[in-house]
Amino acid sequence: MIGRWIVGIAFFLHASPRYRHSKKFFHNLLENPSYPYKKFFDYTMMVLIAMSVYILILHVKHDVNPQWLFFNNYVVSLIFLVEYLLRLWVYSDTSKVIIEEYEHDLFLQRPFRWVSTLRLIGVKKLEYVVSPSAIIDILAIMPFFHEMRLLRVFILFRVFKLFRYAKSLTQFLSILSSKKFELFTLAVFATVIIIVSSVLIYVMEANNPASPINTLFDALYWSVVTIFTVGYGDLVPVTTEGRTVAMAIIVAGIAVISFATSIVVSAFTEKLDEIKEDKLIEDVSKIDRFYLICGYTPLAYQIASRFKKSGKKAVILEKDSEKVAQAQKEGFLALAFDSGSLHSYHALRIDFEKQVISVILLQESDVYNIYTALTIRELSKNVSLLSILVHNENRRKLSLAGIDEIVYTQELIGLISKEVSGRPVAFEVIHALRSENNGVFMDEIGLDSVMAKRFFDTCRLPLFHKRLIVLGVYKTKEKMFFFNPPENIVIHERDVAIVIGTRALIDEFKTLLHKKGRR
Repeated sequence: MIGRWIVGIAFFLHASPRYRHSKKFFHNLLENPSYPYKKFFDYTMMVLIAMSVYILILHVKHDVNPQWLFFNNYVVSLIFLVEYLLRLWVYSDTSKVIIEEYEHDLFLQRPFRWVSTLRLIGVKKLEYVVSPSAIIDILAIMPFFHEMRLLRVFILFRVFKLFRYAKSLTQFLSILSSKKFELFTLAVFATVIIIVSSVLIYVMEANNPASPINTLFDALYWSVVTIFTVGYGDLVPVTTEGRTVAMAIIVAGIAVISFATSIVVSAFTEKLDEIKEDKLIEDVSKIDRFYLICGYTPLAYQIASRFKKSGKKAVILEKDSEKVAQAQKEGFLALAFDSGSLHSYHALRIDFEKQVISVILLQESDVYNIYTALTIRELSKNVSLLSILVHNENRRKLSLAGIDEIVYTQELIGLISKEVSGRPVAFEVIHALRSENNGVFMDEIGLDSVMAKRFFDTCRLPLFHKRLIVLGVYKTKEKMFFFNPPENIVIHERDVAIVIGTRALIDEFKTLLHKKGRR
């Protein structure tokens, strides 16, 4: 009867939209750092902690308004108690555990063992109760019993709750936790030094009437103060033997401090990239609307630069860490993530429907652009997808992958053909170039302001002189194409240069021009 009653309640709660919504809301409010209202909750709790400690300090030597004491001892404690109970509630899904255990017993054709199920639930809840953060929470509630004056000191434990609400403090603890073994070794070394030095100084000084070190606790206090290089000077050895011990302990103290400093510095150094990446991910999650650029290429640089100048926000995803570093150096928000992986978007917590204006696929491989498009389409059916087309035979594949707009890098050729129709250049040459059967290719290069100034200087380099042909320049502002442009022509930002050469030569030219432009 009891088991049936428990299962009935579990199924009712599990199927109740209001119950599920309430539990999800409080879980997000208490535990989900990306939840928009959590920061307001955290700030409120930090203000309550600060007020509580201030009232405690003020009450030491001054009379405090009884209303403030009531607020501190009852209201704040009650708020912390409610928070504690809510955290205990959302820590594990009790109804889900009951249903899973019931279905398991039902599958094995045996009666529902509700006692063991309740024991399992208790064990799961106990995991939270004995956790360090939960222990601090319960100690912070102790001032509720303000009649016991000693328990009022537990107000100070509310300060430790700041570690839960302040992300920087939590991050600091996680960094130190990565050096558990080193810190444990340091603690053992320091403990051994303190114990040995305490015994030695006690033996050397305790029988000397002129020495202020008369008890073992005095010796222990002196050792701790000395080894951590504080040196108050209230207790000092007076015998030659005691001073000899003091000199050895001072040297050991310097070693302990140096060891501790090196551990902390190395921990931060190792975690520095991870901290920066976490900060970037947090920044991305806060952006309302932005363009997502997949792949960092020269064309991606051009597009991102234009977005930046026009005040539009763009996020670049590139799996090559060197390219990411270059993009960040050039002032772009770039992250070292694989744009073709679902894990990347889950880690970044990107909401395509609310945040992404459009996704621009600029990888130098049609296959990878298709793979990225399929991944994004799995997450969002409505977001706009734009992609470059490297090889024209893959156009249909990109369309089938759900890409809305496809830009072929050779599409200016029609305009070029129109311009050179009255020039001494045969259409057969253009056709041969387009056929790509003879190893000669035609490519277009988007230019920024710096690359435009150095374009002809790069063309005159021995590697490209008479080997790379500048077929023409398309002036974006005038919307005109200039065939076989003279070197005195003024090239502006956003103009497009059309060059002819082998694939390797064109790639080298674009790479060198891009690098020269970034110096």
